[in-house]
Formats: sequence, structure tokens, C-alpha cells
Amino acid sequence: MQNKGAVRLLAIIFAAICIYQLSFTFFSVKVARDAEKYAQGDILKERTYLDSMKNVEVYNFLWLRKYTYQDCKEREINLGLDLKGGMNVILEIAVEDIIKALAAPQYLSDPTFTEAMAAAKERKASSTSDLIDLFADAFEEQNPGGQLAQFFMTPESRGDIDFNTTNQEVIDFLKQEAEDAIENSYNVLRNRIDRFGVVQMNIQRLERQGRILVALPGVKEPERVTKLLTGTANLEFWTTYQNMEIWDRVEEANQKIADIRSISVKDEEQQEEAPVETAAEESAGAEDDMLLDEEGFLSDTSDLSILGTGDSTELFEEQEAAFMRENPLFAVMRPYVDNNGSLIPSAILGVVELKDTARVNNLLSIPQVRQLFPADLRFAWHFQEMGEELQYLYLYALKATRNGQPAMDGKYVTDARPSTDPYTGEFEVSMNMNSEGAKRWANLTRENVNKALAIVLDGVVYSAPNVSEEIKGGSSSISGNFTQNEATDLSNILKSGKMPARARIESSEVIGPSLGAKSVKDGFNSFIIAFVVVLLYMVFYYSRRAGLVSDLALLANMFFLIGVLASLQAALTLPGIAGIVLTIGMSVDANVLIYERIREELAAGKGKRAAIKDGYRNAYSAIIDANVTTFLTGLILFFFGTGPIKGFATTLVIGILTSLFSAVILTRLVYERWLDKGYKLTFSTKLTENAFKNLNIDFLGKRKAFYFISGLIIAGGIASLSLKGLNGGVDFTGGRNFVIEFKQDVDVTEVRDRLTESFGEMPIVITYGQKSAVRVTTTYLINDDRPEVDSIIKAKMFYGLQPLLGDEVVLNDFLNGQDYIVSSHSVGPTIADDIKRSSVWVVLVSLVIIFLYILMRFRNWQFGLGALAALVHDVMIVIGLFSILSGIMPFSLEIDQAFIAAILTVVGYSINDTVVVFDRIREYVGLHRKRERKSIFNSALNSTLSRTFSTSLSTFVVLLTIFIFGGDVIRGFTFALLIGIIVGTYSSLFIATPVVYDTIKKDETKRVLKGVRKN
Repeated sequence: MQNKGAVRLLAIIFAAICIYQLSFTFFSVKVARDAEKYAQGDILKERTYLDSMKNVEVYNFLWLRKYTYQDCKEREINLGLDLKGGMNVILEIAVEDIIKALAAPQYLSDPTFTEAMAAAKERKASSTSDLIDLFADAFEEQNPGGQLAQFFMTPESRGDIDFNTTNQEVIDFLKQEAEDAIENSYNVLRNRIDRFGVVQMNIQRLERQGRILVALPGVKEPERVTKLLTGTANLEFWTTYQNMEIWDRVEEANQKIADIRSISVKDEEQQEEAPVETAAEESAGAEDDMLLDEEGFLSDTSDLSILGTGDSTELFEEQEAAFMRENPLFAVMRPYVDNNGSLIPSAILGVVELKDTARVNNLLSIPQVRQLFPADLRFAWHFQEMGEELQYLYLYALKATRNGQPAMDGKYVTDARPSTDPYTGEFEVSMNMNSEGAKRWANLTRENVNKALAIVLDGVVYSAPNVSEEIKGGSSSISGNFTQNEATDLSNILKSGKMPARARIESSEVIGPSLGAKSVKDGFNSFIIAFVVVLLYMVFYYSRRAGLVSDLALLANMFFLIGVLASLQAALTLPGIAGIVLTIGMSVDANVLIYERIREELAAGKGKRAAIKDGYRNAYSAIIDANVTTFLTGLILFFFGTGPIKGFATTLVIGILTSLFSAVILTRLVYERWLDKGYKLTFSTKLTENAFKNLNIDFLGKRKAFYFISGLIIAGGIASLSLKGLNGGVDFTGGRNFVIEFKQDVDVTEVRDRLTESFGEMPIVITYGQKSAVRVTTTYLINDDRPEVDSIIKAKMFYGLQPLLGDEVVLNDFLNGQDYIVSSHSVGPTIADDIKRSSVWVVLVSLVIIFLYILMRFRNWQFGLGALAALVHDVMIVIGLFSILSGIMPFSLEIDQAFIAAILTVVGYSINDTVVVFDRIREYVGLHRKRERKSIFNSALNSTLSRTFSTSLSTFVVLLTIFIFGGDVIRGFTFALLIGIIVGTYSSLFIATPVVYDTIKKDETKRVLKGVRKN
């Protein structure tokens, strides 16, 4: 081996760098353990301790440079959410809001504008184009030759848009403004998260317009983070109506709804008595039945649920049915009265239970009801928690200015900070305004003495204090029964600035620390067991010294791999651990290929030194081809995948590179050293020295039987796919997953029935690892983009499951803690469509790239076709078996992103096996040019059988270890890999090579026939 000194130096430098990078993890973990010991379970105390350590020196590297805890934390190995717990969110900035903000106010209700926007939103659900292009296309289709400029000519756009501006110029203007707004949103979000105090946060813009990824490992308060991320910080100050001013209108509204209901009931009775009507009568009746506006709350009186025609006991069991009929509004909205039943003078119209807010919204939106109220009246909700079980909202009456806007907005606020009320001691947020804001605030408070001013943030009333006198100096405060954390978060949101548009959560994943700790334990156990199994196998099969050398290479590979992960700041996830363990199994292949070649050279009579030299040289071709194909698969996973796929791909790609260095270069150095010292070297044991020797299996002679077997399995899979389909996970279908832990064992059927009653639709409920835990999958409210929708769904689950949770569990604990909902995962329909499209492309691109690589390396299209046929065969069988076995196996066989990662790993492994055989065929064709083609192919297959057995067995045992000990999170993933290893090994022997043989045979026959015809 040449340049041994340089190689040794490179290995030493590489090892030193890895030690340096891993040292930061050691010191940061030490501080974290000290914090846990100090806090003893108190999250606030633990955070306070860690905050106090941020700038404290904890590491002095060789007395050359000092590092604080913050420095170490930023350089340590990042643990992913599934190992550490935390939150991962994909936000989408509402470009629709940006377009509307840029449009002239008078055109926002113009049918031309609204119809084009509605069409664009509908198309966006199934398109990868951005909303602005879709809006422009819809506008052009609906208004051929129409000018967009008129809709966007505002004082702010003066100089950019006028009557002469073309539609394309308007589109370019909108795109630039949207890009600036999204960038601003990104910066605002980063500032908010910085103030939240997460050390290892990751926030980045994604390729698709308007999407931002936020990863917050270790976060233990997901509800708090959700509010932090989705709030737009749109602060407004509104004047209000006193409830007494408009109470007569409220009573009229109540009577109007009752009258409408009475008419509807009479119509129903008449229809029962006279079921046959003329067309004219039907038309007139339909006109009367159209009770609600174009928002679609209620299209006709056939659905009278919002008017109280359902079960009268649903709302208040003590109320009589007569009261429900006569007072449909007051049945769901209690007047804000004192103990004597008199209205309490305020801006509050009524008190509504949380579950009835949508019904009240619908009732007040009926056109005949809405016209009873003043045109400048705006309804707004205020959250108020009363008691531990029931939650109520106050309904406020706000008064708009002449142009329909609030009296003042929050752009004048320069500072916000948490404080306490000197009289009550409650937490609040104090604000200061600039000079212009101070003047406006003074005027506003002077004009509204003895009236309420509502402080509204993101459309929700936080407080509405009565003004006792003019307030000068620009000072104000927001109160609302805040906790200290809530006051701190709100002040941070206001200081970070207003979001230019809403941020909707399109996809989120939350994993509690307890589940993360379990994943770490499961992953570590599977890693250790798999590692030991492989080490022992190599010693058993290839002798003590040769086995120890390969084991040394594996240990070095793990050390270098972890060091590189630390230096790249790559997050280590549970699929990443699976990637590491799979790398162990696959990296054995390089040693196996070398050892098998050395054994062949020794059998040919060569000496030890020459056999080792030629063994390494002859194995290089197969090693390079096998690793390049797997490496290409890993790169595709890395660039096109997200989440678990990317974590798996990261470790796989790095592992392939480090395994090549350790298995090929480092082992060669060891053997050179041992040869110089005269050590006795053997590459087999007495039990294995004759294994797989002198085999003469006629693989090609039996190829038609194996074609039939494969065809039968694939046909069964296709039949199952047609009749049964696949169990699509939320990654592909959209929806939400919740893992819920109970204190006792629960019956899955009972959980399903209770949640069906709560949701009004049947969720999928399965046992999750143990009988006291279940995983709930539902599409309930999946298209609802309100920030509070997750809380609404969790509240529904709480009320449905409360008998199983126990009376001691209150709603607040269920919503905000992670003792019960230990993980959640939601994917919006748009994200799900994107994942499906990208997954299909990933698989297709992988197959094409591998085909092209094989074609390039072997310069023969038949080899490329054989490899492609084997890969398609493997993919179809794995997918077919997942369909057949879904619902039969005692664990989930969902089709999600992890399954796509498994498919591509199977593709990489299968091509690895196939390439080794092809490489031997190519070698034998060059050595035995006169031998029959069939004999050459069979000889190549027989000669590589030992390598195929060793690699497949070791990889299968590794995966079986992960499957048994790796935990529920990746059980379906490893099951797909187990099937893939078996099928991939089978196809490399019985599909790929026979297809090459048959196509070459046909090609040669055609050439012979062509020559005969010419003669």
C-alpha cells in the first residue's frame, strides 16, 4: 500500500477533529444534568438555571479557547424531536392576506376580485403554483382583457401601478411585495423564537412560496409555542357600544330567529300534508328558505340545527323546550346580568359556552338578523376561563369608524413589557407609544371618558377597560388574567413586530419528553444489540483476527460517523439511528467482499501478502459500484425528503463515506502492519472454510419457475391494492395523529366509540405499544385553519374520554400538559398533496438514476434493464404485501414518508446486491470468452453466494433487532426493510440476472436471424 504515512496522518487528524466536535456535547450534557438535579422536575426552575448558565465558562479547550454553555449548546449533537421531545412546525404565510392588503379597499368586495380569489384558493389545493399566478390566471379566464391595475391602485402603490400598468407588471409587483412580506414574517418569527429562549432552534424558509419550517427540540409547552407562532400581533383599539344601547336590537334578533324557525316548522308541516307542489310554489318556497348570506352558514331551512330544532337538552338540561323554541338566541347566549337579573353596564352583550360559539356566529350572520343592528357594529369574542371544566367566551360589541376600521391600530407601540397590576397583583402587559401615538391615544381616551375601549389583538378582545379620564404620555396596558408566561409571550410578540399576514400551521409534530426518552432507550438498546451481533458474526465466520479487524473498522466507522454528525450540526433522529444501524449491516458488505476475494486468491495458491493485495484490488470495483448506487439513493432522499426521511438519509450518506474509509483504508493499514510483524492470518474458521464452495446451482434453468412465483405474488398484491387499497397515513391523506396515554389499560373499541360521539365521525384508533396507550387518527376539522383549532379538537377528545381519564384530570392539564397527549402530528391537505407528489418523484428519479448508472458502468442496456426490472419487482412486492397484511399485523402498516424512505433503502440495498453479481459476470465474460453464456452467468451467481449470504444475513439480523427492540415509532418502517432485504436478495439471484440473460439471448438471436436473412 502506497503513502501509508499520509493515510495514518489523515486518520489521526480525522479522529482528533471528531474528538473535538464531540467534546462540546459532553460539557453541555453535564450542565443539563446539573439543571435537572437542581430543578427536581420544576420546568421554570430548570429553565431559569440554564438561562443563568448561558454565559458561564464551562469548557477550556487546551487552555487556548474558552467556551460558555451557550457555545457548547450550539455545537453539541442535535437530537431530533423523536429523541428529545419538542415541536416541529411548517407554517404557511397567507399570501391571500398580502394580496388583499395591497388591493384598494373599495374593491375587496367586488365580485370580479372575490371570484378570482376564490377560484385561485380552490386551485391551490391541488397545484404547486403560487397563489398570485393562480389568481392572475383565474382573473384572466373570468375577465378576458380585463386590467388588474385598477384593483391595486392605492396611495401606497403610487409610482408602481397606474392605469397604464400591464397585468404582468402588476403580477411582478405583487410577487415582489409578497416576497418582502414573507421575508419580514420570517424575521418576525425568528425574533419571537429568540425571545422565547430556545437554544437549538432551527427556522428556515422552504422552497414553496410562503412556507417556513420551525423546529424547536426540547420545547415542553406546545400550546404556548403555537400561540407564539400563529399570532399576527395585529393590535387594535376599538370604541364600543354599551350593551344597554343596543339591547333592544338583541331582543329583536332573538324574536326574529324564533319567527324564522316558526315559519320553517310550518313549511315542514305543510309539506307533510301536501307533498306535491307546483314548480312555481317550489321556487317561491326555496326563496323564503334562503336564510343566510353567501358565506354559506346555512343554505336552506332543511338544516335547522343552528336554530335549536335538535335535541333541546343539548345546551342546558334544565331549560324547557318551550324556552328553546321562543328564545333560540338566548338559549345559547346568556345575557350579562347581575344577581338580580339586571344588565351589567359594559360592552359585553352576552356569555356563551365555548362549544356554542359557532352556533351564535351563525345566528347573528343571518341577513334578516344582521340588518337589525347598526352598520358600524362589529362582534368580537373575549376568552374568559371560569372554573376548571367549563369555558366561556364573552361577546363584545365594537364600534367601527366611518371607513370600517378600528379607532387606532398598534403601529404606534414602541415597547411592551410584562408587569403586574399594583392593585390586584395580576400580570399584565404595559405598552409605550411614540409621540404621534401618544397624541392619538390622548384624543381617543378624552373622547371616550366613562366608556369602554376594547384592546383587540388578532381579532380577540383581551380587555375592555372603562376610561375614567384622558390618558396622556402614550402609556397603556393589556390585562386578561394572564399567567407570567402569557404576559411575557404577549409582550415579546408585540416587541417583535406585526406579521404582515396570518401564519397558518400546515403541518406540525409534537413529541413529549417522556416519549422522547423512551425512543432514546429503545434506539440505544437496538443499536447496542445489533452492533454486538454483527461483531460476533464477523469473528465467527472469518476467524478471530480477520473478524477483529472488521470489528475495528465498524467501531471506527461509528466514531467517525457520530463525529461528522456533530461537526455538521445534523440532527440525530430515531430514523437516523435506524440509518446508523443499517449502515453497520451494509458496511459489513465491504469487508465481506474483500474477505471473499482474499479467500479466492488463497484457494488459487497465492501467498498471504499477494492474496491480501489482490483481494483488495479485485474487490474495489464491486465495492465502489455497490456503494455509489446506495449513495445516490441516499442523496435523493436527502434533497427531496423531509422530516424522518431526511434524518435517515443524512446518516446513511455520511455512513457510506465513513464506512468506505474505515473498511477499505484503515483495515488495509492494519493488515500491512500485521504482515510486517509476521502475524498468522486466516480468513475462515473450521466451520466456515468450506461453506458455499464448489456450488453448481442452475439458477437460470429454474428462472421460469421463479418468474411464475414472483408474478403470483405481484398479482396478489395488485388484487389487494384494487380491493383493499393501502392504509394511507396522515402524511399522504392529511389529518391528525394523537398518541394518548392513560393511567390504566383501555379498550380500543370504547375509545373509538367515545371519540366518534365527540367528533361526529369515526376516527382510527389502534393500540400503541401497550394497552394503556392508543393512537388516534382523525380528519376532523382538517380544513379549519383557525389558530385555536388544535385546542378545540383536544377539548372534544377530553370531554369524550373524561370517564377513562378520571375525574381528577382537568381540561387545562389535558390541553397544555404532555402527561396524556404524549405526541401529536398534523398534516394539512395541501402539505399532504405535496408529500404525495414528491414521494412519487423521488421513487421515479431514483429508479432512472440507478438505471443510467448501471448503463454507464456496464455499457450494456440489458444490464440496466435487469437491474430496473429487479427494482420494480421489489417495490411492487413490498407495496403489495403492505396492502395484504394491513389490518392483519399487530402494528400499524401506514404508508407515510418513512415508508417511502424504506422503499428507497430497499432499492439501494437490492441494487447493491445486484451490482455485485453483475460485476462478477462482467469479470467472468472477460476471463472465459469461449464459455457458454448460461454457464458464465450461473458461475457468477454461485461464486458470489457466500458474500450474498453473509451480507444478507447480517443485515437481516440487524433489522430484526431494530424491529424487536427499536420501539413502536419505527416498527412499520423496519418491517418494510425486513421484507425488502428478503425480496432484494431474492431478486438479485432470481430476477435481475435471468432478465439480463433472456434479453441478451433474444438480442443475439435477432442478430443471427438478421444475418441469415441478409445471406
